[in-house]
Amino acid sequence: MSNEHEKYLKKLKLNKIRLIVTRILILVIFIALWQIAGDLKWIDPFLTSTPSRMYKSFMSFYNDGTLFRHIWITCYETILGFSLGTILGTAIAVILWWCPFVSKVLDPYLVVLNALPKVALAPIIIFWVGNGMTAIIVIALLISIVTTIISVLSGFNEIDKDKLMLMKTFRASKIQVLRYLIFPYSIPVLIAALKINVGLSWVGVIMGEFLVAKEGLGFLIVYGGQIAQLDMVMMSIVILSIIAFIMYEMVAFAQKRLIKNKSLEK
Repeated sequence: MSNEHEKYLKKLKLNKIRLIVTRILILVIFIALWQIAGDLKWIDPFLTSTPSRMYKSFMSFYNDGTLFRHIWITCYETILGFSLGTILGTAIAVILWWCPFVSKVLDPYLVVLNALPKVALAPIIIFWVGNGMTAIIVIALLISIVTTIISVLSGFNEIDKDKLMLMKTFRASKIQVLRYLIFPYSIPVLIAALKINVGLSWVGVIMGEFLVAKEGLGFLIVYGGQIAQLDMVMMSIVILSIIAFIMYEMVAFAQKRLIKNKSLEK
């Protein structure tokens, strides 16, 4: 390794450390200013809460043993809705790619379903599947599945036509085209769909918990608002933000690993 290359790598590492430190400092300063503003009554701590009040609320739920139960319920619903939405959406996209005529027939319906506010369907879903966890998972599934179908199918259809013609010239079957061309070259699209689904699944689960749940972080947000315990509301929102960020980073980590493995194969 040359000295210039070594200096370049050190510079990249230093920039990465500087970026992480800056992000942490911004967060620490924000939390400190929030706490100071609440203590000095620059803001109304009843309406905006403060980090110390949220910590007390957190410890209260932790001590009575219900905190992790609420977190687990919401995470379970989100992961299940996220997984089902991604798997089923990708499977349907494969079917539509396989049958171009069906894809063209269903295209306007997919556009309408994608534009339709899924909140409007929530009462119907609750009536169909019951008032419980199943309804919440179905809502999360419906919010993510249409977006997955559209984004993945668009990625499939954007594959280089010359590569498709080459595969057909060698008399490759549709399964071979799908396995050796479509899927490998659509990995960025699939990862992008996963990233989108992380946020959409959380939206669906929290919306469902607002309507029917008796447990979960969404329930705590609604219940805290009803009894004017905004510390509970803010605490639940912060926990949701942290968990959603972790899920997003897990998908980003998987993306980096796939890209790294793909580059090593080359």
